[in-house]
Amino acid sequence: MTWKIVNLVLFLCAAGCCVFWFWKAVSHRAAYVMLGRTEQPARLDRMRLREWAAQLFGHKKLLKDRRSGLMHLVIFYGFIVLQIGAIDIVWNGLFGVRLPLPAYEWFVLSQEIAVTAVLLAILYAGFRRYVEKLRRLKRDWKPSIVLFFIGGLMISVLFVSAFERIWKEEPASALAPIGSMLAAAMDGFIAVPAGEALYYAAWWAHLLLLLAFLVYIPQSKHFHLLTAPVNLALARSDPPGKLRTLDLEDEEAETFGVGAIEQFSRKQLLDLYACVECGRCTDVCPAAGTGKLLSPMHLIVKLRDHLTEKGAAITSKTPWVPTFAFGANGTAVSAFRPEPKESRVEWIGEGITDIGPTMKRQKESWLRTIADRSDEQDNGGEQHRLAMETELIGHVMTAEELWACTTCRNCEDQCPVGNEHVDKIIDMRRYLVLTEGNVPGDGQRALQNIERQGNPWGISRSDRDKWLDDLDGVWVPTVREQPDFDYLFFVGSMGSYDNRTRKVTIATVKLMAHAGVRFAILGAEEKNSGDTPRRMGNELLFRQCCDENIALFRKYKVRKIVTACPHTYNTFKHEYPEFGLKAEVVHHTELLALLLQERKLVPSYPVREVATYHDSCYLGRYNGGYDAPRAILRAIPELSLEEMERSGANAMCCGAGGGLMWMEEKAGKRINVARVEQALATAPTVIASACPYCLTMMEDGTKLLEAEERVAAKDVSELLAAAVFGPH
Repeated sequence: MTWKIVNLVLFLCAAGCCVFWFWKAVSHRAAYVMLGRTEQPARLDRMRLREWAAQLFGHKKLLKDRRSGLMHLVIFYGFIVLQIGAIDIVWNGLFGVRLPLPAYEWFVLSQEIAVTAVLLAILYAGFRRYVEKLRRLKRDWKPSIVLFFIGGLMISVLFVSAFERIWKEEPASALAPIGSMLAAAMDGFIAVPAGEALYYAAWWAHLLLLLAFLVYIPQSKHFHLLTAPVNLALARSDPPGKLRTLDLEDEEAETFGVGAIEQFSRKQLLDLYACVECGRCTDVCPAAGTGKLLSPMHLIVKLRDHLTEKGAAITSKTPWVPTFAFGANGTAVSAFRPEPKESRVEWIGEGITDIGPTMKRQKESWLRTIADRSDEQDNGGEQHRLAMETELIGHVMTAEELWACTTCRNCEDQCPVGNEHVDKIIDMRRYLVLTEGNVPGDGQRALQNIERQGNPWGISRSDRDKWLDDLDGVWVPTVREQPDFDYLFFVGSMGSYDNRTRKVTIATVKLMAHAGVRFAILGAEEKNSGDTPRRMGNELLFRQCCDENIALFRKYKVRKIVTACPHTYNTFKHEYPEFGLKAEVVHHTELLALLLQERKLVPSYPVREVATYHDSCYLGRYNGGYDAPRAILRAIPELSLEEMERSGANAMCCGAGGGLMWMEEKAGKRINVARVEQALATAPTVIASACPYCLTMMEDGTKLLEAEERVAAKDVSELLAAAVFGPH
């Protein structure tokens, strides 16, 4: 009895200390998140609740990588099943009685099955990391701590069961096969009294592993066990990728955009602690995959580490507890600090033989992280000063990283915990542009040209409707000439000025006219949509474009808008309504697919081509527009459609989004070349697209790869026009 009292007291002390340390670590990080600005919380309605459940319990995004997803699913549900078993083990060790569960023997069998499944999943996790060596997974010992924790917990469960059988001389049972086999194997070597001692040794090993894991969780990437469900529940209900609006009329604002970590919203800061560092985002990032400095995962990790250090400085609450395990003055010992000297450039640059002097300088900048600077100091006061003086852009993030993003959102689409990378990048770009006036030269020229002439080239506004001269036999009225129209055809800058994209404009116009669609154009009155300025961070110029366009739409009583540019389509559809636009917006592929369905367009001429379709990010991931372009291509006689390995929601960006259409790539491999290589793997004769930016990038890629003689790049409307009107 005395031993049981001592055991209970020791248990209460150990559990009480660890629960306190756990609460302290969690509450301190919660205080750091609360430093962010407030925003309207998301409403968890029935539809969002279903999506939350699908992500959390159905592993919807995790299963995009089926093998990793199944592995995680086994561990996830194995741990849920084993929680009751953990309570039973603790209760039995403290009071000598088991939980009064019905069919207890079958409960024991369920525990052994769960333990075995989790152990196999852990072994497979180690295999994926160290034998298969997946590029996206880190391979030093720190990311593997959790494997030892979970593996140790599972093994201790089995030994607790085996030693209890020896101690209590229980017979072998088919409902406890592993415990029975272990007990039988040790029975001849261990006496009953020793069995009792070994039982409590295994019991304490299991308990201490469990409590140590509890304390470790909030101080590591495994904090996602707590934060990911909350982060998914608080996911924005706005359309994907919709940017928040800046209050440009705030007279008290000293800066615009995000130039300090605490200027992010609380939800954005929660993202940082939800990250599991799985690398899925970086694995699909077109910038990372072609040797640029940007890595979405490392962006989140660097921001998280900076938040932890600056949050500790602002709140005076140490992030590392207990101090004897994590170091004095709130500085974690090296075993638990983030890896400060990992060279991400070496990882993402695989297959790139020459990174060049620019990337070498960027690499040197990367290596000097926040953790490095803090480790150089021995006293807390100096660390406090450094954390407060560390600049978000310059010390934590570099401008090169921020300008490498194509805003394709493939990172967000792959993230299993609901992190939003692009809005953080745009917020920091806004700070660079609006507060510091720091824009790459070629990007600055595009913005100035849009401001002066309404297009990125700076061509005269009066030339916007000169493409009409290329039309033959089709009358295209302006809104002034035909005020009674159904659709406003918003041609866009590319469709108006770019010689190649003008052919897409003409094909679309001819198809709409042939189908009897009543449409009109703005002509020389048309202005830039503002997508490029907004994605480049110039919210002021975007607002100017937006206000002028909405005024035009109201003036001419526009009810429906059709455009061939997914960037314009997305901006009009999801961002203009906040400023007063009340019109239905459709992409030209949606309208053409509808006209085909209604038999107003009949493709009767064969188009003997092998086509592969390149998905536009702003039509696909931003708006779910995957079916309409493919429906058009499949309706064309004798045209064969071959899908690329990366297609649909996981399609790779062409490299033109986020304003990069107007900026030159200076590091690594060109993104459009990498994408065209993927297209050429399907042996096509045509690379089809539904975006003027994509069309340009695909055509340039075929030229750079010297494949333009055998592979053409065409918009789906051009292919449909060939099937409807015949060859010209």
